[in-house]
Amino acid sequence: MKIVSKTDTGLGRRSNQDAYAAGELAGGMAWAVVCDGMGGQNGGDIASASAVKMISERISSSFREGMGPNSIRTMLQSAIAAANFHIYEMSRSVETLAGMGTTVVAAVVCGETAHIAHAGDSRAYLVSGDRLTQITRDHSVVQTMLESGEITDKEARVFPGKNVITRALGVDEDVEIDYNELSVLKDDFILICTDGLTNYVSEEEIMSVVKTKRFYEYPETMIAAANANGGGDNITVVVLGLA
Repeated sequence: MKIVSKTDTGLGRRSNQDAYAAGELAGGMAWAVVCDGMGGQNGGDIASASAVKMISERISSSFREGMGPNSIRTMLQSAIAAANFHIYEMSRSVETLAGMGTTVVAAVVCGETAHIAHAGDSRAYLVSGDRLTQITRDHSVVQTMLESGEITDKEARVFPGKNVITRALGVDEDVEIDYNELSVLKDDFILICTDGLTNYVSEEEIMSVVKTKRFYEYPETMIAAANANGGGDNITVVVLGLA
């Protein structure tokens, strides 16, 4: 497995409320967690960092070589549920943290299978050959309107409420977690990112980076493109590749 990652504050924010972690475990398994915090001057930082820490620790302590798909799914969902409850309790017990929350994308790539769990509008993509396929579905107001036909793809890209999400960790005592499982081939890779990338860099631009740069240059080049296009948000990119 190959892993490369980078985060950046961007040009429009004073602090970085994104958080991430990634690593490898026994049997060539790779994992990553990416979170985009929200709420309050310090709340977003705390929510995203807490979620990444808890989920990373759960994956590292729970994963065993030879785990089946159902066990990996349960591991991811229980780790995210525990992080959600922890953030929710913090937001209720500390007045200055009220209303904080975070998106999450957690991925485990084991053998020829990628397991993805998420809540919010941070995304995971599969890059296979010349194709970029979005794995996750945004939990956002604009996505719901797009699917119902209220707005077009073009309108969605500039919709005023584009950043309003409908699901996040820490908002409620329980959170619904979407899960995807897909096959991956040699030379495929999983791209995980916050909306600081996807709101400023088109899928065509992402693929242009993939086609013209080396694997270890992907995050830095994509972040540079987001900043060149305005950089109005924090930007995080993690790439898990099958060597």
